[in-house]
Amino acid sequence: MSGSVEVHVVTPEREVWAGQAETVIARGVDGEVGILTGHAPMMVQLAIGPLRIQAEGQPEIAAVIDGGFMHVSSAADRDEARPADRGEAGANATRVDVLATGAELAGDIDLEAARARAAELQERLQDHDTHLAEAEIASLRSELKKALARISLAS
Repeated sequence: MSGSVEVHVVTPEREVWAGQAETVIARGVDGEVGILTGHAPMMVQLAIGPLRIQAEGQPEIAAVIDGGFMHVSSAADRDEARPADRGEAGANATRVDVLATGAELAGDIDLEAARARAAELQERLQDHDTHLAEAEIASLRSELKKALARISLAS
């Protein structure tokens, strides 16, 4: 299927990336999902992990996502144009909105800072005292996953 997907990657603080792409691949909590033009509408809960965007004739754009949601919609679902005004391509226009808790493009990742953060978190988890609550341990593990995702993507 030819055509492009309109993509918006946003966090509560800013728009991280927006543009047209051929494919979008994200890691959901149930596994990876790939989006092409004409994809069925869906909502995916995102896991901590990579987001890959491939635009025609461009290098792959990669980002790390710290969880959130990905919403896939079509022009027909968004009711952006009256049916008489939409050609076949317009009727299949696909939009992907990545609503991320946090996101960082691969080129913006400070690899040394991510490595230092991961080492600090691993040390805290290994040396944790029994006085740490389960919620705090879970939070440390989540932060470690974020640091390791950044290291993996930037390496």
